[in-house]
Amino acid sequence: MASPASISKHPIHPMLVALPIGLWIFSLTSDVIYLMKWGGVVWNDIAFYTMAGGVATALLAAVPGFIDFLSMSKGKIRTIALWHMRINLTVVVLYGINLWLRNGATSGAALPIWLSVIGVILLGISGWLGGEMVYVHGVAVEPQLNAESSTERGTPRRAA
Repeated sequence: MASPASISKHPIHPMLVALPIGLWIFSLTSDVIYLMKWGGVVWNDIAFYTMAGGVATALLAAVPGFIDFLSMSKGKIRTIALWHMRINLTVVVLYGINLWLRNGATSGAALPIWLSVIGVILLGISGWLGGEMVYVHGVAVEPQLNAESSTERGTPRRAA
């Protein structure tokens, strides 16, 4: 099933999701650097701003993801996609609350950091579901025109 939200047959959603994932993981990493006293208070600020960037880019990535979701027919794949979307929206809300808490909290407060840990765990679960859709069910994968391009003598090709 090809993605309706694509550029030159390249789906947009997977291109964009790397941004919030990377920003949120780096935000948590910055928190750890600050808590372990490996760096100064600037790491607390970096955690805040990378988290905010993660929220903004997650909302941007959600648009083509939702377009792809709307194109799916009912069934197992759509159910997986629905859970993927629910978890991602929960993560965005969680990080929004996290930003709000950090705005008035002291540097290195425990609750916002635990919310970041929970957020990253939920991202892992959501990523697993996204991988299930793409690698198991072929969602947003262009069908091969030539059988020779996908197999050699009946053996699946491996990525180099």
